[in-house]
Amino acid sequence: MEVHDKIRVMREINQWSQEEMAEKLSMSPNGYAKIERGQSSINLDKLQQIANVFNIDMGELITCKDRSIFFAVGGDNSYNLTNSHFGTNEALTVENEKLNALLTMKDELLKQKDAEIMALKEVIELLKAK
Repeated sequence: MEVHDKIRVMREINQWSQEEMAEKLSMSPNGYAKIERGQSSINLDKLQQIANVFNIDMGELITCKDRSIFFAVGGDNSYNLTNSHFGTNEALTVENEKLNALLTMKDELLKQKDAEIMALKEVIELLKAK
């Protein structure tokens, strides 16, 4: 998860609007919106200020991109745990392989069904001929 995505998620967890967040950071709503969209670079001072607003360590905003669990404590002491697979495709690859295997099995069952129908039609024709 990119830094700007983490900032957006943290804001949403705290149920703050972009305008409220901009006010807390003493900046314009448009300027803050650009940060969330990743259209604006964030200097270390601003990053520290954002971390302070969320009452977290700045390092939590800039940790490795391949983490799959994001934990946040809201301003009202509510806890939120988001189990996502941002930055990694392992779980999606496994799920995709399972689905492809199911599709292959379905196709094989359909072929068997079609072959059985053809065999039964032949039996019916033979019985009619007697």
